[in-house]
Amino acid sequence: MATVYYPAIIERGDDGFGVYFPDLPGCVSAGRTVQEAAIGAEEALQGHLAVMAEYGDPFPEASDLDAVETATDSEEVGRILVRGERPGKSVRVQISIEEGLLARIDRVASNRSRFLAEAAQAKLATTV
Repeated sequence: MATVYYPAIIERGDDGFGVYFPDLPGCVSAGRTVQEAAIGAEEALQGHLAVMAEYGDPFPEASDLDAVETATDSEEVGRILVRGERPGKSVRVQISIEEGLLARIDRVASNRSRFLAEAAQAKLATTV
């Protein structure tokens, strides 16, 4: 995975604040406060990048934060850089695993590789 930083615009809305990413149409977040919206932006970005990778969509280059134009129909209240992890391409590996454990995985997962990758990501998320 490669760490990327995409610019995001925080704008005032009727019921709080919204966040959008000029480089990633459709990637949005919202919150009652600016802080909630900004925190949600990271989750929105990560999900958006994961879906793009799953469908094989190309990742656009991130614009320079200062170069992003201000939208005329928006009440902009701030700009932030949001950190995301851009999934890399899959790499084939060979592992050894106890046969009983493998049988248990096969009973619950239609895709061993995805199951093991998601389990590893979950474990790594709890150790950071």
